[in-house]
Amino acid sequence: MAIGRNNSYNRFGGKMKSFALIRADDPDKVKIALHDLETYGHMQFSENPKNIATKYADQILTSVMSTTLKTECCAASLVRLETPPGAAISNLKKIHPPAHIIIISPRHDNIYEELASNYDNFPDFDRKFTNAPKERKAE
Repeated sequence: MAIGRNNSYNRFGGKMKSFALIRADDPDKVKIALHDLETYGHMQFSENPKNIATKYADQILTSVMSTTLKTECCAASLVRLETPPGAAISNLKKIHPPAHIIIISPRHDNIYEELASNYDNFPDFDRKFTNAPKERKAE
């Protein structure tokens, strides 16, 4: 089988995978964005999302987008997708999550390979919301 742009196989010997990098100014926004990707973006995660350093997420963004950073993020996550990159990008355009999300595919050679090699080394991202009780005002 020929390997090319028009099929779902990549040079790494299998179905083309991709990553979604989620950056936000608040961990809860990352959690909501992950939920939105699955629920409204119809994306399938192949593994649990990972927590990555915010500076590293910012470096990935500037490298993939070939642009300067406008705002540093305060929370970031990386998730490996079963959804092919083209479909992930198309679906992402239809939803409006409260975070900045970029899809990283094997076309982003060095970055993709670095993320694929190190994915298991990143700690799991805690997707649970903490419902801290709100303080009551004294009357």
